Amino acid sequence: MYTVLVPNDFTEAADYSMEHAAKVVNIFNGEVFLLHVINKEKERAKVEAKLEHYAKMAHDKWGVTFKIIVKKGNIFDDIVDVGREVGARLIIMGTHGVKGIQKLVGSYALKVILHSEIPFIITQKKSPNRKGYKDIVVPISYTEETKQKLTLIAKISEHFGAKLHVFSPHETDGFLVARLKSQIQFTKKYLEEKKIPFVVKIAREKGNFGQQTTAFAKEVHADLVAVINTADKGVLPDFMGGNAGEQDMITNTAQIPVIVMNPSQKFHAESFG
Repeated sequence: MYTVLVPNDFTEAADYSMEHAAKVVNIFNGEVFLLHVINKEKERAKVEAKLEHYAKMAHDKWGVTFKIIVKKGNIFDDIVDVGREVGARLIIMGTHGVKGIQKLVGSYALKVILHSEIPFIITQKKSPNRKGYKDIVVPISYTEETKQKLTLIAKISEHFGAKLHVFSPHETDGFLVARLKSQIQFTKKYLEEKKIPFVVKIAREKGNFGQQTTAFAKEVHADLVAVINTADKGVLPDFMGGNAGEQDMITNTAQIPVIVMNPSQKFHAESFG
């Protein structure tokens, strides 16, 4: 059974994350678990009833099986553990734009997302493409980690039957230009051998690569942006430029969902096999 876990805090953003989850499991004939974390045990009965109501409405609307889980604790202490327990392939979580993400950026919560052994898709208040995730933007750079990410990038494309839009920064330094050219050539050869549909685009000029990636994703009508974290490099390495860049990407103004993965975990072959 293809399983997706969705944290639900009874907000509009959570409604949209449920819609994204329904789209994914409709493609793979799976089910969705709705998770709500309570602070006090006395809240359980009321929350379970409300979550059951959401699950029924979601089933009636999208024709997908929704099950519920109510736990006492802290959402970011429990979410990955619950994901493991239900065998989740993805965790899809809605955010409330810039204000909603402020509690995540640079915090323990964001670290949980970035180092999870289950991929997270962060959604905003926008419905998914009716055909699914068919155009995926993949930012790359001249670092050696890029080559390590290609296996996972190819898996994502195969998983969703998507075309990849590989996007790289614009460099003017001769040494970096040469390294970037080598990476692009390697990427093209790898994806061609895997028969993965793709195009490559280089940013027109130097600038904030996070913002440029968002603009490019909007330009190509992307359904998803793939961000691949490197655990030993910190938060969203290669191009994000600190907390401001992270926030720009995750809460992008085009409201394009962002999938965040960690290639150092062995789960990926199973998650995207």
